[in-house]
Amino acid sequence: MKHKIGFNRLNRKSAHRRAMLRNMATSLFLHERIRTTKAKAKELQRRAEKMITRSRVDTLHNRRILARDIHDRAVLAKLFTDIGPRYVERPGGYTRIVKLGRRRGDAAEMVFLELVGRAVKPKKKPQAKESKEETVPESAE
Repeated sequence: MKHKIGFNRLNRKSAHRRAMLRNMATSLFLHERIRTTKAKAKELQRRAEKMITRSRVDTLHNRRILARDIHDRAVLAKLFTDIGPRYVERPGGYTRIVKLGRRRGDAAEMVFLELVGRAVKPKKKPQAKESKEETVPESAE
């Protein structure tokens, strides 16, 4: 029986698992959306939600606690100046998991883990090419 199993070990040693989740959290806060497996996303979601809750209040103590896991100073600053204040009024549920289907190689279920209410950058539309009629010289007609 699997009673009182607190987390998914993800088939990794503790140091490898800790480093992987730290890197994934940094990438999540940097890009605000990452593509990963469902098991990793569910484990990261637990940690990321707690980090965002702590970043809502910008104190030196909270910065030092999160600096243990977020080693990139720019991402740490973004977490406290942009991401944390964005969710001050929200009581929880800062991330969402969007299913993508199965990976071709090993059929692992892939998902997007993204921040709720992230700023979506509009894609630039390519400029319409000039029609052929305009490019044909008048003397050719």
